[in-house]
Amino acid sequence: MSETLPVFEVLPRDLSAYRKGNAGVDYVHRFESGRPGPHVLVNGLTHGNEFCGMSAVTHLLDTGVRPLCGTLTVSLANVAAYESFDAQRPFDSRQLVHNLNRIWSPEWLDGPQDSPELARARELRPVVAAADHVLDLHSTNADVVPFWVYPQYERNGSAALAMGRPSVHFVMPNGLGSGTPLIQYGTFGDPAGTGVGLVAECGQHFSRAASDLAIAVARDFLAHFGLMARDEAVPVQPQRRFELLQTWVIKTPEFRLVRPLQGFEVFAKGELIATDGAEEIRAPCDDCTILMPARRAIVGREGVYLSRPM
Repeated sequence: MSETLPVFEVLPRDLSAYRKGNAGVDYVHRFESGRPGPHVLVNGLTHGNEFCGMSAVTHLLDTGVRPLCGTLTVSLANVAAYESFDAQRPFDSRQLVHNLNRIWSPEWLDGPQDSPELARARELRPVVAAADHVLDLHSTNADVVPFWVYPQYERNGSAALAMGRPSVHFVMPNGLGSGTPLIQYGTFGDPAGTGVGLVAECGQHFSRAASDLAIAVARDFLAHFGLMARDEAVPVQPQRRFELLQTWVIKTPEFRLVRPLQGFEVFAKGELIATDGAEEIRAPCDDCTILMPARRAIVGREGVYLSRPM
């Protein structure tokens, strides 16, 4: 049976006009205020089919946002994957070979392997290293509530709480468990570091709401660090936090969830969540909340994230 295609409220646009930046790397644009302040990086398209980051970065460029202090850098990461988008296979353009959000470690960046994503990460390496704070904009397969993702450092939690949206936080006490994401590159992954590194998962890949939220969050992030004036007061919302317990990486083509899952479903301790060949994935605690369940079984990719409310 063929897969039902999602509704496309946002589709790719031609990004060739943004290719030539001013930082020595394609699709990277840097603006210096001439005044003291932090260097803030806003990045989109780490995954090629996550259009909200494209919407936010091009918004900042198209509307001429310039920092009131410090330095603003904006980047479009995996444009090669983005340009491979096919509306009949809309999830395939997430990556060409490697997941660009799992290879930000010396083992990968300095290793012998090559791919379009590794080449791009190596190009972007000095761009990320130069930033004091980084916002990486993402979206999700399913239409679930937007949420932050960040290492469990006080500096990250404080910044996310201060911005107020999204109101859900997915906190990683010991890393992602399936590779090194961009927001943990270098000093961003150091408990003693000072740089804030946040992922904002803004909603379903192709929804207008995800792009609108990504634009708002990017502007919030810049305002938080003083690079622009705050647009508006964000209504105070109850904040919910979840702690990552385990990342299950798919081992066999027989990986199966017990039922269709979108994310944020809750399981009791010991309840079966999925099987992977002969192995069972069961909830390690009561109120076990799952995030980002896989759409299909691809060996080596994440099958499901297990978390608990904090």
